[in-house]
Amino acid sequence: MPSLIPAAGTLPWRRRKGRLEVALVHRPKYDDWSWPKGKLDPGEHSCVAAARETLEETGLGVRLGLPLPSSDYPVPDGSGAVAAKHVSYWAAAVTGGSGRLEHEVDALEWLDVPAAHERLDYSRDREQLRALVRADRESRLDTWPLALVRHAKARARESWSDDDQLRPLTPAGAQQAVTIAGVLAAYGISRLVTSPSVRCLATLEPYAARAGLRLHAKEGLSDEGYAADPAPAARHLRALLRRGTPAALCSHGPVLPDLLGRLADLVPGDHPCAETWREELAGAADDQMRKGEVLVCHVRGRDETAAVVAVERIAS
Repeated sequence: MPSLIPAAGTLPWRRRKGRLEVALVHRPKYDDWSWPKGKLDPGEHSCVAAARETLEETGLGVRLGLPLPSSDYPVPDGSGAVAAKHVSYWAAAVTGGSGRLEHEVDALEWLDVPAAHERLDYSRDREQLRALVRADRESRLDTWPLALVRHAKARARESWSDDDQLRPLTPAGAQQAVTIAGVLAAYGISRLVTSPSVRCLATLEPYAARAGLRLHAKEGLSDEGYAADPAPAARHLRALLRRGTPAALCSHGPVLPDLLGRLADLVPGDHPCAETWREELAGAADDQMRKGEVLVCHVRGRDETAAVVAVERIAS
């Protein structure tokens, strides 16, 4: 059985004069044109590696969008044997950066779709390009992320005699919060809404500090607030859908199934993947999401036109 080399990358995209363009990179070591990508660091999530590698290779900061088809192919493992390389890909919108080329890349070019198709050196890389074009035709490319987060691991209820809202994270939970910060950064989250319980606030605090964002605490997202009246939790979700900017909502196991069900109702029924997306949301609702899990809904439009057009579940 060949060893597995996990890697991740992106298809940076933009529009110029109404035309879709994508960014390709040239690697002089291989004299090839391909997508920006690289190997995962130990313990790193694929989504985090995709954004990091894109920045390191191209100098471009990106916000991950739709997941695209992955790629699997054999590569030498350095010992004379062959390893299996697995590359996860996302569409990505450029959010900033210097554009200074680094890390084995000596050229970056923005090309329209026909030129990119022709320039790519590997047929396997064209699968991601075709998927990106399909998403654009289906009006699914220009999306924003709505991340639902279940708080990280906290002290057990039976070992805590104080107010339950004050129950803190465990050391393992604090490490999960750091991991979650990297995930939220990869998706460019710019608004944070949370239960006021300490375990939820502490789950988002590392990212809030990193991104310079305020935590918006809402009593309706707490265990106690939801038990007293479930309506405010739905209103907080609807407010984020009206706003239509990259957002994360952190809450508790008993609260999240209601919100996941409401998001499932926003999946368009006429898409071939609609049932898969609904099943992802239903599965997350059934197990109340794992502690420290991030579920990313890729949303097209906002307010009354909001539609969930892809779903990812990311365990921390």
